[in-house]
Amino acid sequence: MSDDLTDFTAEIADQIESFVVAVTEVAKGEEPGAAVSMLLLEVSQLMLAGGRLGAIADVVPDERFEPDSGPDPDVDALRGDLSELLEPIDVYYEVFDPYVPRPKPVAFRISDDMADVVTDLMHGLAHHRAGRTTEALWWWQFSYLANWGATASAVLRALQAVVAHARLDAAVGDGVEAAVDDALGNELADQLAEQLDDAVVLGGPPQKG
Repeated sequence: MSDDLTDFTAEIADQIESFVVAVTEVAKGEEPGAAVSMLLLEVSQLMLAGGRLGAIADVVPDERFEPDSGPDPDVDALRGDLSELLEPIDVYYEVFDPYVPRPKPVAFRISDDMADVVTDLMHGLAHHRAGRTTEALWWWQFSYLANWGATASAVLRALQAVVAHARLDAAVGDGVEAAVDDALGNELADQLAEQLDDAVVLGGPPQKG
């Protein structure tokens, strides 16, 4: 790996580690009123790293087969904490593929998506910490194009929409739930809950009827 690419990989690793640490801290719920804004900032910065990964030439790993990086991290606690913290706005609707029309909207959960992104990123961090820098860079680039790039982009749009509603439609109260109630209104919140029955929910365990 060239010196330039080594430096590039180190910068990406720093950005990714910073994101993982920040999301973990937000999920603790110590500042619920700032959770959406902080996640919006962190996901925006992560997408900058993703854009840089997508802009460089394809990274070719050193080995034909990916070395074992150990077990994937357990993100169930993170998923659960985010789900509880973001409960009023956790479910959002997104076009699964903008080039493939769908008859119904697809519902996603921010908590599931954030946990999935963190899992992808930490898989690459495991390679990086083990000294397999080319493998780490390859994984981050591949998984950005195949999974976490689209997932993080969708989450970013959802978070930006919440902030836009809160800033443009109404005054924001204390905490996430108050902000969403003020921004979206109880009627819309009820409509979103009802629409879950007609939407395809992706990510996370099946919902109990």
